[in-house]
Amino acid sequence: MARTKSFALTAEEVEQFKQNGYIGPFDLYPQEEMEENLRQVRPKLLRTKTSIYSEGRTESGNTNLAASYDRHLDVDFLAEHIARPEIVDRVSSLLGPDTLCWRTELFPKYPGDEGTDWHQADNFSSVDGAKHPHIVWPEDAEFGGTITAWTAFTEASVENGCLQFIPGTHTSMNYDESKTMEYDPEIINQKDKDGVKRGLFGYDFRQLQKDPDWRPDESKAVSQVMRQGQFILFWSTLMHASHPHSGATDQMRLGFASRYLPTQVQVYPYSDELHEFGARASLDKYGCVLVSGEDKYGHNRFAESTVNGYRFPVH
Repeated sequence: MARTKSFALTAEEVEQFKQNGYIGPFDLYPQEEMEENLRQVRPKLLRTKTSIYSEGRTESGNTNLAASYDRHLDVDFLAEHIARPEIVDRVSSLLGPDTLCWRTELFPKYPGDEGTDWHQADNFSSVDGAKHPHIVWPEDAEFGGTITAWTAFTEASVENGCLQFIPGTHTSMNYDESKTMEYDPEIINQKDKDGVKRGLFGYDFRQLQKDPDWRPDESKAVSQVMRQGQFILFWSTLMHASHPHSGATDQMRLGFASRYLPTQVQVYPYSDELHEFGARASLDKYGCVLVSGEDKYGHNRFAESTVNGYRFPVH
């Protein structure tokens, strides 16, 4: 018997998402519970040897892949989090009943850290040195991109670097992901863009602009202030950014992004490794996680739990 989807979006909410490209925030964890979860999970996040990318090769000493990417595949709390019905019911209201989680990322922002560049992501190939699309929708699909559930593991305020969206910008791309961005860790926290300190973790997303003179209309930007334990859903093709951490508080801002697709989308169809942030890591231990329905296509590898909560791909 199928589980009742208690948190499915209403027809009005689905229409709101279609128009704006995002919806929320929604409550997930009470603040005190999220704080306790964070206290317990922090030591596990620091043990990068359990990450599926722990044996990745680095060209610059960067450990971002092992520390921040796909930790739901080795940390129990995150494995449970990505399948929470509060998230999955709403995501499957938008993508259909058969849904997978293909990537997660941790986004810490420390006092004084720059904001994140305005950007959009369709196939996620732009930071891959091999220039292979990470996700491939069917040719007859109406749209591309992925739905992101961004959860505030700590409070997210304007002062400490919350997200910003420009509503309604998810239906057309201002960036060309076939172009190449150059990775340069020396530019982190060093560039002002239109009067705001911004970057993309060592990349400059403006290098992908179709029109090099174009600028996003920041007068329409909406700041996504969230209390600890809330989450928001948005299309990756939506123009989004984040404020800098002003340093007005000494508390880190931590967000956790889980990314979802319908099962007919192919994940890493042309890649056997990640190449991002000056590092390379094998995808041998990678697998998608089925969070709703079933896989009727068979073109993705999926991960399953073991006794240790670790997840290995099913070939």
